[in-house]
Amino acid sequence: MPLPPLVTDLTSFDLLLSVVRTGSVGAAAAAHGMSQPAASARLRQLERRLGVTLLHRSPRGSTLTEAGALVADWARVAVDAAAALAAGAAALRGTAESRLAVAASQTVAEYLLPAWLVALRRTSPELAVTLRAGNSAQVAAAVLAGRAGLGFIEGPDLPTGLHAEAVAEDRLVVLVPPGHPWTRRRRGITPAELSGTPLVAREAESGTRRALEAALREHGHTPAAPMLELSSTTAIKQAVAAGSGPAVLSSLAVTGELGTGALVAVPVAGLPLRRTLRMVWPTGQQLTGPARDLQTIARRAT
Repeated sequence: MPLPPLVTDLTSFDLLLSVVRTGSVGAAAAAHGMSQPAASARLRQLERRLGVTLLHRSPRGSTLTEAGALVADWARVAVDAAAALAAGAAALRGTAESRLAVAASQTVAEYLLPAWLVALRRTSPELAVTLRAGNSAQVAAAVLAGRAGLGFIEGPDLPTGLHAEAVAEDRLVVLVPPGHPWTRRRRGITPAELSGTPLVAREAESGTRRALEAALREHGHTPAAPMLELSSTTAIKQAVAAGSGPAVLSSLAVTGELGTGALVAVPVAGLPLRRTLRMVWPTGQQLTGPARDLQTIARRAT
């Protein structure tokens, strides 16, 4: 139910209470950071709105009328309640700004966010950060449900209700173990060969898998069903190294294995395997506090 029009302007009532405390309109005006004529005009406007005289005005100061004393008593309760409300909201804001819940897809969570969070910690050492790692669909759901204030996804789809901003470019690579027949292909493999080969893959909601499938379909190829679905990048790398089958992963995730020769990257002729990693938050909201700080750090890193 809306507030009655007579009491929507608490500042005027607070000014009246200041007159009671200080004994004059001029002193009350100074306490509120306004001129005496402005304070006088505001108090007279309040009297007209209420339809009663609130103050006896004289060269020696101002005192409450009988009606003014009653109004002041009632106003004190409302003004004190408003002050308590403001203090409580400020305390909640301070508590909220000392914590940050982040959700990120596995590639971002494992290979990009650690450095960003270290930089955030330098600027806000008192900040407590909670990081949820999952696939892109799980990240989007966490942000939409309010379980995370900021998310990072790697999939090509953007659910309704989320705003997205690019934070990094990523390259997907086809991986096989040393000695695999594809390693002897100087020009690599074709998109048709890749699409027709059952891969070791993440679950269907994974951003990496969806990005690969979207790239293949865009070039007219239908991906084969995976030979094996695993829930973590580490498990996929181990399966490939053991000879289970090829896989497609982010280049960020296999730098070490490619450097040691544990895995081999195979080019795909005519198929660009690049994707955009994105930061997401609810549509219509502005990032504030630690979430905005992390946004700034991620932007600088790109």
